[in-house]
Amino acid sequence: MITLQNTLYVMTPQAYVHLDNATLRVDVEREKRLQVPLHHVGSLVCFGNVLVSPALMHRLADEGKSLVLLDDSGRFKARLEGPVSGNVLLRIAQHRAAMDATTMLELARACVAGKLRNSRALVLRGARESADADDMAFLQRTSNNLAASLRAAAAANDPDTLRGVEGEAARGYFQALNRIVKPVYRDVFQLDGRTKRPPRDRFNALLSFLYSMLMNDCRSALEATGLDPQIGFLHAVRPGRAALALDLQEEFRAALCDRFALTLINRGQLVESDFEPREGGAVLLADRGRRKVVAAWQERKLEELTHPLLEQKMPLGLLPFVQARLLARAIRGEDQGYLPYLTR
Repeated sequence: MITLQNTLYVMTPQAYVHLDNATLRVDVEREKRLQVPLHHVGSLVCFGNVLVSPALMHRLADEGKSLVLLDDSGRFKARLEGPVSGNVLLRIAQHRAAMDATTMLELARACVAGKLRNSRALVLRGARESADADDMAFLQRTSNNLAASLRAAAAANDPDTLRGVEGEAARGYFQALNRIVKPVYRDVFQLDGRTKRPPRDRFNALLSFLYSMLMNDCRSALEATGLDPQIGFLHAVRPGRAALALDLQEEFRAALCDRFALTLINRGQLVESDFEPREGGAVLLADRGRRKVVAAWQERKLEELTHPLLEQKMPLGLLPFVQARLLARAIRGEDQGYLPYLTR
C-alpha cells in the first residue's frame, strides 16, 4: 500500500502554528485559519516570519515529522528532526562508498546521466511542440549537444571532469528554456542565465523557489530511507551542506521543476504582478505568487504516474522516496549500480 503524507506550507507573516489537542492549528491575528489532525501532516514548512509553539515542535520531533524553516524567498534556513533512527549498516556502506573512488564516480555519473537525459527529454518535447522554425532548430541543436554531453559524462574518469561536463551542458540547457516559453510570455519570463543568490529575473525566481521545495522532499526521502543526506557523491562534502540531497535532486530538476515552471508560465497561471523586485536587482516571488505555486505544486505531487523501472503506479510526490530506496540498494550492493528516474 502506498501512502503520501501531506506537507503543510505556512506562508502568512505573523501566523502562529500550535498544537491543539491532537490537531495542528494555524492562527492569524488570533483568529483560527486552519485546523487539521496532526496524523494527516507529514511535515511542516514555514516561510519567513511564522511562529511555531514549543509544544508543537516537541510533538513533531516525537512523531518523526520534520519542521523546516525557509526565508521569504524559499531559501533553506533550518530543519528540526527527532533522533536519527536510520539503518547504521546502510550508513556505514554509504560512507565506504564515498571513500571508494570507483564507486563514488559511478554513482556521480548516474546522477549526471539522469539530469542530462531528463533535460534532453524536456528540450526535445519543446522542439516537437514548437511552431517556430528557428526555435525548433535551436532546441534540436541543444538536444544534440546534450546527447554529446551524455557521452562525455560516461567517459569522464574523475569527479572534476564530470562536474565540468555537467556545468557546460547546464549553460546551454538554460539558454534553450527561453525557446520553450510561448512567445507571448517571453517579455515577462526571460531567463538571463541561471542566477541563484539572488535570482535576477522572474524565471530564475520561480526555479529557485521550486528547487527549494524539491530539496526539502529529497532530504526527507533520504532520511526516511536511513541514508545520511550530508555524504554525497557528485556534490562536494562541506559542513552544513546536504550533498546527497543535492545529488538526488539533480535527476528531478528538469523532470519535475523545470517542466512544471514552464507549464505555469505557458498557461498564464503566473503573471508579472506575482513577482516583486528587491534592492540590488533581486527578483522574488510575491506572497500571492508563492501561494499560487505551492497550491499547484501540491496538486501536481498527487498526480499518478507509472514508474518506468518498477512498472507500478504511484503519486508523483513519492518519486524521491522511491529513488532514495533504489539508491540505498545500489549502495548496499544489492543492485548493479543506481538507475535514476527518467522521463519520456
